[in-house]
Amino acid sequence: MARIWGVSDWLGERSTGRLALVTLALFVGFMVLVLPDQARRAAQYAGAAGSPDGSLWYAPAELYRMAEAYGPAGRQAYVIARFTFDLVWPMAYTLFLSVALGWALWRATPGGGRWRRLNLLPVAGAAFDYCENIAAATVIGRYPAVTPVLDHLAPVWTALKWSCIYASFAVLPAALVAALIVSVRRR
Repeated sequence: MARIWGVSDWLGERSTGRLALVTLALFVGFMVLVLPDQARRAAQYAGAAGSPDGSLWYAPAELYRMAEAYGPAGRQAYVIARFTFDLVWPMAYTLFLSVALGWALWRATPGGGRWRRLNLLPVAGAAFDYCENIAAATVIGRYPAVTPVLDHLAPVWTALKWSCIYASFAVLPAALVAALIVSVRRR
């Protein structure tokens, strides 16, 4: 556990306001320049079937229905997207969220404390995102073969990913307000 807390400390100590702004620019740039094209491509093969990545929860049977609806070309496109685009996207949101949370939480808790560890939420979210990508891409890529275990793990990892990401975005404004309050009190 000490190593995990060490990652939190390392991130927090290196999180500056300038770095938070740079990672925000990268995050927004990715959302504006890359995500729309990726969404368009995904809509071409997914259609009304949806995508495991955008769902909060789905059953293994739904994952197989998606794979069937995608067709062979769509399944191939899905797998390729998971190992190209979806390798970079988690890095983009994790960098922004972990740096912004680290910067805000270190200022909000100048004496230290457990609240600082919340800067690891986006890191956990990215880890679950990568696990989801591997599991879902394997299930979809192997379709029509059944992929036991991974077909049940993919939705769990998806739900954990979204829980961590949503929690990160929920904590960020509170951390920023807390940092502002501490800054005002010091003056």
